[in-house]
Amino acid sequence: MTDPKSQTDAGANSLWGGRFAAGPSAIMQRINASIGFDKALWRQDIAGSKAHAAMLARQGIIGESDRDAILAGLDQVAQEIAEGRFQFSEDLEDIHMNVESRLREIIGEPAGRLHTARSRNDQVATDFKLWVRDALDRLDGDLKALQAALIDRAEEHAGTIMPGFTHLQTAQPVTFGHHLLAYVEMLGRDRSRALDARARLNECPLGSAALAGTPYPIDREMTAWALGFDRPTANSLDAVSDRDFALEYLSLASICATHLSRLAEEVVLWCTTQFRFVRLTDAFTTGSSIMPQKRNPDAAELVRAKAGRVIGALNGLLVVMKGLPLAYSKDMQEDKEPVFQADETLALCLAATTGMVRDLTADPDAMRRAVEAGFPTATDLADWLVRSLGLPFREAHHVTGRIVKLAEERGVGLSALPLEAMRTVHPAITEDVFGVLTLEASVASRTSFGGTAPDRVREAVAAARERFL
Repeated sequence: MTDPKSQTDAGANSLWGGRFAAGPSAIMQRINASIGFDKALWRQDIAGSKAHAAMLARQGIIGESDRDAILAGLDQVAQEIAEGRFQFSEDLEDIHMNVESRLREIIGEPAGRLHTARSRNDQVATDFKLWVRDALDRLDGDLKALQAALIDRAEEHAGTIMPGFTHLQTAQPVTFGHHLLAYVEMLGRDRSRALDARARLNECPLGSAALAGTPYPIDREMTAWALGFDRPTANSLDAVSDRDFALEYLSLASICATHLSRLAEEVVLWCTTQFRFVRLTDAFTTGSSIMPQKRNPDAAELVRAKAGRVIGALNGLLVVMKGLPLAYSKDMQEDKEPVFQADETLALCLAATTGMVRDLTADPDAMRRAVEAGFPTATDLADWLVRSLGLPFREAHHVTGRIVKLAEERGVGLSALPLEAMRTVHPAITEDVFGVLTLEASVASRTSFGGTAPDRVREAVAAARERFL
């Protein structure tokens, strides 16, 4: 068998054919090689090669004995890589040439027939699509796990009252369960985007060759179906230069990371001594090197920060792709690292967030103290004025504002303000108004679909389990 080192010594230009008389400089070799990161595609590369070899044999382009040797050799290469025994070489540039070189060592001359009717251009596009498709499937599972954790906590706290905020100011009382279900909906949209992206990318580039197709009588439907694609790509130029699927993955990953960052920011706030809404255990917090009283929600802070990495990966690849003419350019070698890194980062953030949701302990008393401090039933008072006294809402809003000012001046909540004081603002107000000014009455009244009434929250929990789990 031929030693790959001797091939390199004979001239790395052997990868490119007789056109090049000399090998690349060390700098050129370093900037050109992608094996340091695209070796992550080895499973997909071998799967694509096996499907291609089977198709070539069925079409009579290579013999069955060559096919059998290629398939057996590829299985051995896969086993070596899986077991950590495979020696990746930067001299061989990328995963495709590393696999093919080792295949030649194992089976000899038949390995040279594998690359018939394909190019590294359609090969890498196929490998990368397969990898992103697998990543989307993993992402869906991770999102589902986080939704399950949130739904469980929402059910537990369907009736736990907390402040609902706008502008980070107390607005109206809601339940903690209702608040958590908001993130379940966000993650549901993330899963929907992943499903849509998967459907769009599921066309097979293999057989498009370098850019123009091939004169060999290949069967592109056969390889597409063998690899789990819905169909082959319709245009060979587009097939080898398309990276929409990578951009779309990074886009949906960025939106998802933004959702995780928003939840992480709330966890950070809720853990402060000013809020005390929740507590995390030592599993998801750290201490201070000089302040022994500190319990820092570092896991949440890092989830919040790492969103920047994912968003940066999207921006980076958009800049790479924005000026490229058809078809393939070497610039597109820069497509994989941001996707691989974003996928790893997002998976870690999802695992950390799921762990934090499972770990946190809510403090209903602290939540109630916070909601009582901000006149959260003012809107309930305005609605009562509309329903019971027939006031136009704008007038009811003005009357309520004056009553809130009275309560603020006296240092009491609305439910503790005497009826006589309210009547100085509007004489038609009756004692019935106090029936809507408690926190329980307020949340219980929000019975519209999607509202925060505890019974509605419990219904939403059941519906979410059916929709998402």
